Amino acid sequence: MRFLLRLAGFLLIAAGFVSFVADGARAIADDTLAFTHLGPVLARLMPSFYPRIEPLAVERVGPYLWDPVLVNLFEAPAFAAAVLLGAFLLWLGRRPPEPIGFSTLR
Repeated sequence: MRFLLRLAGFLLIAAGFVSFVADGARAIADDTLAFTHLGPVLARLMPSFYPRIEPLAVERVGPYLWDPVLVNLFEAPAFAAAVLLGAFLLWLGRRPPEPIGFSTLR
């Protein structure tokens, strides 16, 4: 399980880096600073589920979560979301710390 979490974490960090480089190249070419937002990326990755996110969020947790929280989350840069999720998965997949004062060597 730890292997899969770490693999997914590394892949998401790599995808975030690639997205950052692509946004940087586009910024240099267009002479403007514009990042790819998370909303269009999710809409492209999950075309059947993405339109149902708003009704599900409003129905399950209420409209107070949709407007200030999720709308702003979907406006976040895609590279930052990928790197943060990848770092979280790496943190979940880390090795447990060795107990202090306990040796497994014989």
